[in-house]
Amino acid sequence: MSALQSAPVTDQAPVTGTVTDQAPVTGTATARVTDQPRLPGAGATAAAERPVAPAPARRLTEIGPDCSALARGAAILGTGGGGDPYIGRLLAEAAVREHGPVPVVAVEDLPDDAVVLNVAMIGAPTVMVEKLPSAAQFAGAVRSLATHLGVTPTHIACIEVGGVNSTSPIVAAAELGLPLVDADGMGRAFPEVQMVLPTLYGVRATPMALADEKGNTAVFDTVDNRWAERLARTATVEMGCSAIGAQYAVSGAQVKASYVRGSLSRCVQLGEALVAARSANEDPVAAVAAVLGGTVVFEGKVADVERKTVTGFARGTARIVGSGPDTGLEARLAFQNEHLLVEVAGSVRTTTPDLVITLDAETGEPITTEGLRYGARVRIVSAPADERWHSAAGLDLAGPRYFGYDTPAVRHDGTVSEGATR
Repeated sequence: MSALQSAPVTDQAPVTGTVTDQAPVTGTATARVTDQPRLPGAGATAAAERPVAPAPARRLTEIGPDCSALARGAAILGTGGGGDPYIGRLLAEAAVREHGPVPVVAVEDLPDDAVVLNVAMIGAPTVMVEKLPSAAQFAGAVRSLATHLGVTPTHIACIEVGGVNSTSPIVAAAELGLPLVDADGMGRAFPEVQMVLPTLYGVRATPMALADEKGNTAVFDTVDNRWAERLARTATVEMGCSAIGAQYAVSGAQVKASYVRGSLSRCVQLGEALVAARSANEDPVAAVAAVLGGTVVFEGKVADVERKTVTGFARGTARIVGSGPDTGLEARLAFQNEHLLVEVAGSVRTTTPDLVITLDAETGEPITTEGLRYGARVRIVSAPADERWHSAAGLDLAGPRYFGYDTPAVRHDGTVSEGATR
């Protein structure tokens, strides 16, 4: 079966900007916006005691002209989706070379009254490989939304840290001369607009602006974030199955309450750890799992891939025949842009919202869903998501049953989530 393969991210020195040594970036926001509803299920004792991935020990303060480590880490957090990281890296590096380094602001340093606009590519990753966006699309979407709202943005942010959507905001920030926030709305990649933690806090996705490579722009408002997904997806299909969106206009206070902190720093940490392990002739896959607090759950060779683009999504499954410690077993990956479920020997091992990551068995390089091909030797890593995704509302929004899989949410460690009925 034919498959598109992403161009590899080449080995380079991990000079991704300026990184400072300081206390670890916290992984969970504690501030709250008074006019937002309390997150259902937040603060439960079981959630508070459950171990999470270690916070980055160093914080990114500036993005320079080499985004290789950041792009690698973003591809890992993209869990197979989020768009081609190589394309995003090229776009970001070109923008930084033209306009200069982009300053990165920690969430705790963000003013409560900051005007933060989120930038993301929307559409099928398989299409993004062949239909490249122009740099003008990113700034154009932000300007359209800012004009519609009558505001002057002070910061740009990533609504989705995985894949190309960690680097596309760099393009907008460089073009507009604005700082970038070291945070994102989910801590991974998900396929739909409403699947972000701010939705759980009542933050609206719209008004939203979309821009395509032909110069078309559209701004629309919706009654809720699910309708934002429906209308944005329909418009994106008409725009050629990929577009640039500016969305989730939020205050600094809302970012502090609802975002995942230190996301860009985490990307750099992952990318650097992978390259460092490989350079030291150590196991790069184990290095990635250690940074994420995850586990290698399967090793094998891709025996079959079924993939098709439907309503703007890359949907499909992959069958993997075990090798090494998993000889004699089979695994199945199910994806909708992102890997959402992995079964081993017929039993569900990990599901969304936790991370299911496919890496090259030897190099540790992340493999996107459009890059999965027959014969590829892979290792699958599962890792914990932000704990808020395991609240009842979080599982309703992005649990396996939302995507049509008849199984409760299974965590990275193989245990059933507390929201087992979801």
